[in-house]
Amino acid sequence: MPVRHRRFVRVTAVAAVLLAGGVAAPAASSAAPAPAAAVADRVLRVYNNNIENLVTNNSDGSCTRISGPDHLTSMLVDDAGRTATSGVVAPDILIVQQVRGTGQASAYADQLSAKFGYPAGTYKAIVVWDDPEPWGSTHRCDDQSLGDLKKKQTNAIVYNTQRLSLASGDVSKYWSAGWLKPGTSYNNGAGCTLYKPPNNDDGSTNEWKWKRTSAIAARFTIKATGTSVFVATMHLPQENRQNACAGDGDKGIGGTGIHLGADATTLLNASTIRIVGIDANRTGIPASTLSGYGMTGYGTAATNGSSKIDYLFVRGTVQPSPIGHTVPTTKSNHLALYSFIAF
Repeated sequence: MPVRHRRFVRVTAVAAVLLAGGVAAPAASSAAPAPAAAVADRVLRVYNNNIENLVTNNSDGSCTRISGPDHLTSMLVDDAGRTATSGVVAPDILIVQQVRGTGQASAYADQLSAKFGYPAGTYKAIVVWDDPEPWGSTHRCDDQSLGDLKKKQTNAIVYNTQRLSLASGDVSKYWSAGWLKPGTSYNNGAGCTLYKPPNNDDGSTNEWKWKRTSAIAARFTIKATGTSVFVATMHLPQENRQNACAGDGDKGIGGTGIHLGADATTLLNASTIRIVGIDANRTGIPASTLSGYGMTGYGTAATNGSSKIDYLFVRGTVQPSPIGHTVPTTKSNHLALYSFIAF
C-alpha cells in the first residue's frame, strides 16, 4: 500500500535582478517599487475557494475545463468587489480545496505569479497530499477525460513570498475530517469516527476518497511588520450535510463537524491574525462558530447553487465588502469568499 504522507511544496523562487556590478545611479533606490509597495500596503488579501480541480459540472451532465488564469480572473476582486479591473491587487493567500496534488497546485501558483508580472516561484503552495490516489468513476462528467481530471483531490494553501515568510516548523501535520460511515447509527454523534482507514469507504472505487478531506494549516509571518498569520484549509465530506461529525463520537465545534488538529491549534494559538477556509458541505453554520478562537465568519451569499456550504473565518480587522465577501462570477461550482484584512 502506498506510504501516506503530506508534502510541503516549495516552488523554486527566482531572485530579483540586480544592477550590474552593484553600481547604481542616484535614482536607483526608487527603481525597486515592488518592495516599497509591499511595505506601504497594510492590507492582507485572502481568498477561499473549492476550485473543483478546475473542472466544473454543468446541469446537463457535461463538464467544462477552466484554465487557471481564467479562474483567477473570475475570482480576484478590487476593493469595490469588482473583478478584472486595474484595482485588483495581487492576493497574499489563496485557500483552496480540491486540487489534484503538487503538480496542479504549483502550476496554479505560477499562473498567479505570471498574472501579476512576478517571477515564477513568487507564489508557493503547501499541499496536504503530494499525489493522492484516484477515486470515483465519472464524477458526473459525460466526457470521461474530464471526469478523470477530478479523480485526484487534495487541499492546499497558496501564498505570496514577497509579503509572507514561512519557517519550516510552522506547517502542521495533516488531520482527518470526521465521518459517519454509511450504515452507522448517528445517535447524536456517537456513531462518528475519523474519516481515514480503517474507517474509509468500502470497495476499491472510493477507497481513497477520504484523502480529499485531509486538512492542513500553517503559520506565516508578514515580512513588513512581523505579524503572525494562521491559515487552515479544510474540506469536509458530503455526509457532514446530514450528520455533523468531527471525530470519534464528536459532532465538532457547535455541532458543525468542524475541528482543528492538535498541531494546527498550537500554531493558531501563537498567531495574531487567524484565518480558516472550509468547504464544510453543510448549510447553516453560524458566523460565530469559531468565536472561541476570536474568529468571525465572512460571506453571506449561497456558494454552491442555492446553498451556502463554504465558509471563511477570520480574526482580524476585515474591510467591509459591497458584495458580502462572496464573488458571484467565480468560475467554479463553488463561489469564492474573500476578506481584506488590515494589519
